[in-house]
Amino acid sequence: MDDSKIRVLHVTFNMNIGGTEQVIRQIIENSDAEKFEHEILCIDGEVGPLGLALKKKGIHIESTRRQAGTDFKLIRFIRCLVESRGIEVLHCHQYTPYFYGVLAATGKRTKVIFTEHGRFFPDRHHFKRRFINPLLVMMTDHITAISKSTADAVAKYEYMRRDRIDVIYNGICDLQGKALDRSALLNELNLTEQYRYIGTISRLEPIKNQAMMIKAFHRSKQEVPELKLVLIGDGAIRPELMALARSLNVEQDVIFTGFIDNPQRFLSLFEVFLLSSFSEGTSMTLLEAMSLSRPSVVTRVGGSPEIVINHETGILVPSDDVMLFSEAITTLLSDAKLRTSYGKAGRQRFLKEFAAEHMIKCYHALYKGK
Repeated sequence: MDDSKIRVLHVTFNMNIGGTEQVIRQIIENSDAEKFEHEILCIDGEVGPLGLALKKKGIHIESTRRQAGTDFKLIRFIRCLVESRGIEVLHCHQYTPYFYGVLAATGKRTKVIFTEHGRFFPDRHHFKRRFINPLLVMMTDHITAISKSTADAVAKYEYMRRDRIDVIYNGICDLQGKALDRSALLNELNLTEQYRYIGTISRLEPIKNQAMMIKAFHRSKQEVPELKLVLIGDGAIRPELMALARSLNVEQDVIFTGFIDNPQRFLSLFEVFLLSSFSEGTSMTLLEAMSLSRPSVVTRVGGSPEIVINHETGILVPSDDVMLFSEAITTLLSDAKLRTSYGKAGRQRFLKEFAAEHMIKCYHALYKGK
């Protein structure tokens, strides 16, 4: 171990494909290796594909399976890891990893940072946390959230003082200039140039509300017959979504790709990027679409209104509103100049507010104690 480096342990559920995991990856891959040494602990017993990719790059990763109830063995496990690995910063991602991490660091000089990446839908109060969390906050050096909306929810539902919570927006590396040949991308998905494509990249799960997206697509296709919807990702509700597409007679027009490595490379195929979630913190795929100058149609939930400027970089619509979501899609598809204008404005906003270096600089300042 190099004592000249700040040793950071990221405590998280796992390193599967998701926004939280991408933030951890961005922090690690964009840190100066001469100043920081990052490690990861996954408490759900699995490392996941992003974790395996980092492991191949030499990142030390531990995993242990959290037991039901309050797992005191997990607290001891983290405490032993902090001691044996010389951890100076314990960066806990999401509430449960934070709960165990802050208790494990009790009495240590280890700095504890809690980052809330998003909230469940619908959010709810936890009676026990009304008494526990104020005590945990006293043992925590920094609390951050990925949007103002998320910070407000943490204050409301986790009983943490709002003035203790800093907002650090997610950031990504610029994808401009990394786009691959369009024909090659189309061929990889068995698509052709004769159609127009809109779509999203997301886990297929209820909170993402792809069912509403498919219904809106069905309406928009009546106005734009050559339209196809591409859903990149996989998840538990894929059979339900495929059944919905069949019931609407668009099963040939909704393309389910399943899991794909480096899915962001396909964003350049979309004339419009879609995000239909019931709840969002700071969507990484939305930022990726903005970096590629793609206009968006996004539900007005969570942190999304803090990213998308309505009728300037994209169109915001109320949650779960099929008609308005469809109308926004059709509006953009019918006006090439509008798509270009929104796309350019979105890219400029991305460069100014959401590039990876902004996020990395903020977290590094916390690690170094500034």
